[in-house]
Amino acid sequence: MTLPDTARTPAGADRTFQVDLRGLVDLLSHHLYSSPRVYLRELLQNAVDALTARSGLAPDAPTDAFGIRLYADGSVVRVEDDGVGLTEDDVHAFLATIGRSSKRAERIAEQRGDFIGQFGIGLLSCFLVADEIHVLSRSARTSDAPAVEWRGRGDGSYTVRTLPASARPRPGTTVTLTPRADTDEWTRPAQVHALARQFGSLLRHPVTFDDGTGGAGAAVNPEPAPWARSYPTPGARSRALAAYGEEVFGFTPLDTIELDLPAVGLKGIACVLPEAVPAGRRHGHRVHVKGMLLSEQAEEILPEWAFFVRCVVDAESLRPTASRESLYEDDTLAAVRDALAERLRAWMARAAASDPDLLDRFLQAHHLAVKSLAVHDDEILRMLLPWLPFETTDGHTTLDEFARTHRTVLVTSSVEEFRQVAAIASAAGLGVVNGGYTYDRELVHRLPEIRPEVSVADLDPATLTAHLDPVDRETELAAVAYLALARDALAVFDCDVALRTFQPASAPALLVDSREARHERTRSRLAREQEGGVWGDILGALRQEAPRAQLILNQLNPLVRAAVTIEEPELARTSAEALYGQAVLLSRRPLRPAESSLINRSFLDLLAHALRKDS
Repeated sequence: MTLPDTARTPAGADRTFQVDLRGLVDLLSHHLYSSPRVYLRELLQNAVDALTARSGLAPDAPTDAFGIRLYADGSVVRVEDDGVGLTEDDVHAFLATIGRSSKRAERIAEQRGDFIGQFGIGLLSCFLVADEIHVLSRSARTSDAPAVEWRGRGDGSYTVRTLPASARPRPGTTVTLTPRADTDEWTRPAQVHALARQFGSLLRHPVTFDDGTGGAGAAVNPEPAPWARSYPTPGARSRALAAYGEEVFGFTPLDTIELDLPAVGLKGIACVLPEAVPAGRRHGHRVHVKGMLLSEQAEEILPEWAFFVRCVVDAESLRPTASRESLYEDDTLAAVRDALAERLRAWMARAAASDPDLLDRFLQAHHLAVKSLAVHDDEILRMLLPWLPFETTDGHTTLDEFARTHRTVLVTSSVEEFRQVAAIASAAGLGVVNGGYTYDRELVHRLPEIRPEVSVADLDPATLTAHLDPVDRETELAAVAYLALARDALAVFDCDVALRTFQPASAPALLVDSREARHERTRSRLAREQEGGVWGDILGALRQEAPRAQLILNQLNPLVRAAVTIEEPELARTSAEALYGQAVLLSRRPLRPAESSLINRSFLDLLAHALRKDS
């Protein structure tokens, strides 16, 4: 770290910035990195980049010819690599300077595609857990290169010494940290081993760990990534990928989808969640860059609609952010996201074409995700819409099955409207789909694009009432007095009353109403609060045109037949209120305060009447 010149500078002369290293470390720990644990990732990353640089000097050497060795015994943490090493000039350029450019640094930056990170502030992350960093390195560029020692301290000071080659017989670099007492949770041997496995399990160079107990070093990454291995059969490969997904994510995948994008060197798997997740909840994905774990919560790798999978991928060409804990949003990432989305679509197409059992299990769990995709994706719409489940008057069924028995499909605009009419519409032979759920109404209206022989229309109350049979003239005349009292009792709810016959006979009444009609009546009630003026005239006109709800009494129901013969006016009014209240409850829409009061009052009045009659 370049120290400031504290000598007095003449007025007007150029000055240099003074860097408070402790303040910079505090900035890193609180604003750039999510946790002190990243110190080990940065050390591993520097080691891997050093190995990559050395492979350029010996391109014919096998990948496992050079490796990384970790050591942690509770008193020190040490990371040693067989990489390209550093000369004294390199030490001054890369370890003792923050932000200084050099010709060599510029050349390295141009080759950055071969490296996970880049020389710069990464080593400073070690100050999150230690007050001193000791680096011993020997360059592999010349056979007689001396060893170089660099010691950097948290107060911003450092020393550099050139040592005999015997101080480090082989080329490479060793970084040693003496942890502070308050960072024990990140530097204990078991924790260092766990962090090494977390960050480096997919690294291509061998990584071993030694806890100082005298045993053989444990392999951190004993096997290549599961998608890079060979298997005797396709079934064995599928089982191995599923087992890896379960190990990483903690659930048994419904299926695994292999991901391979050669253009950016991306390989991995997408694990299909076995159970539904709330719409819009995006799971983080596990993203590695050149084998090094970048993030376990990378949401940006897949589109928002793909919340039914969790991915683990390793890529060569994705660009990390400055903290190297997420991905930089650029054209490459956008292209990768689109390509992975296409892989998910292709998987759904294969399931639809060749594995209906898998498709059924997938749609049972994730139909909402597929519906959200089908709204905007014509290919998915054509492929999967007939298979998607909907709530209908025939029960929960697919549109394909429903369209076989109903050439005219009616769609409600809300869940409560469907619940109001479902039983009566089913008895009348009408095919009605609940369009009140997210995406459903829009998707059902697009069914004729796939099934041209089917027509789709919004459910009109008039369509339903047209299927209700009128009563004979004598019955209607006999009920005139009761219907008049009922209309008067329910006028406060802007509700008309009619007498019809319909199935099922067990339903005493049907309330035909809609959210739009209630909204219009609310607007009309505002007119009553206006006093004169232009607005009063306008709102008064709205009030006259506001649609009314309709309570349709079922003459086939024994209770209704008894009610319309009631001669006592108050009892007739109470029975009409009770029938209205029961119809509102069956619709399952939220009750207004006046309706709650009416239901309680009518129940108590009927109970009181029954008790008086018995006494």
